[in-house]
This record gives sequence, C-alpha cells and structure tokens, in this order.
Amino acid sequence: MTTKATNIHPVFDRILGREDKEEILNQNSKVIWMTGLSGSGKTTIAIGLEKELQKRGFLTQILDGDNIRTGINKNLGFSEEDRTENIRRIAEVSKLFLNCGVITINCFVSPTIDIRDVAKEIVGKEDFLEVYVNASYKVCEERDVKGLYKKARNGEIKNFTGLDSPFEAPENPFLEIKTSEMTPVESVEKVIEAILPRLIRN
Repeated sequence: MTTKATNIHPVFDRILGREDKEEILNQNSKVIWMTGLSGSGKTTIAIGLEKELQKRGFLTQILDGDNIRTGINKNLGFSEEDRTENIRRIAEVSKLFLNCGVITINCFVSPTIDIRDVAKEIVGKEDFLEVYVNASYKVCEERDVKGLYKKARNGEIKNFTGLDSPFEAPENPFLEIKTSEMTPVESVEKVIEAILPRLIRN
C-alpha cells in the first residue's frame, strides 16, 4: 500500500512562471494531442510538423509511445489500468513542458474519450489541442508499419486497439485529419494552418 508523501513543499510561487518562459521563447506553448489508431500517421505528421515549426522559430518536443514506453513508462503494460496511468503520466510531463513555454506534440492512440479527458483535465482545456488522425482499421492494417496488426491477428498482442479493444473517436476535436485522403505533406500543412494562430504571441 502506498501513502501520499507529507513532506512536499511546492515552490511554484517562487520560480519563474510560464509567461516568463513564453516571452523568452517568443511563442505560446500548447499541447497538440494527436489521437488515432496505430499506423494512422500520428508520428509521421508530428515529425513533419516539428520540422515546419522549427523553420518558423518555434521550440517543440515530440512525445510518442516509443520514447515514453522505453523510458518513464517502461514499467507499464497494456491493461486498462496501465493505459490510464500511461496517459496520466504523459499529461503530467506535457504540463511541465507547457509551463516551460515549449510546444508539445503528442502521438498516442489514447483510445477512449474518458482517457483523453483525463489528459485534457491535467493539461487544461484551453491548452489541449486534440487532433484526430483519422484512418480506418482496414487502412491501418494494410499499412502495418510496425508489424503490429499481423501480430495482433496472430494472437501475439492482446487488447489491440481496433481489433479486440475499442477506439472511441473524438466527438469535437480541435482538428480532424483524414490520412487516407491526404498526403503527409498536405496533412502537415493543414495542421500548421490550424494551430499557428494559437502559437504566435501578439
């Protein structure tokens, strides 16, 4: 049984705040949360987006399943409880970047509305830009970039989202990208067009 620490003394009132960091970086920090099935194109879009934002002088950080689950969340599995904890930790890390003035681009299946609401609550609704990277299970399975769909079909991966675990599409995302109808370049351009006004300091 774990107990909450009682010797915590926050110093938020004595350290430089988010606005101070944003002023230095000359940008508004936001969390761009890309959700969608594995293989839908989240990381591809994120990489392209980061490069385009860098050209424009913005400082960013990409978080995705590969760099999170080999580090801070390497002790978590894929049970419902672990998935929720995975997203909770990611949201807390994102909030730290947000408070440093950094634009965070997150690429996570985050399969349910409830689990994304957990992240949104931690980050803050005004700073949470949900991007639904929409590609059907059939399209993602045909791509099978990481070979995960084949493993799931063979029973090597349990609770695979879209096959034996549900994916709940966002009801009112900030932006929806249909990657079966757009090229990666077009997808990045659409995201840039939508988010730039939120990132530029007036």
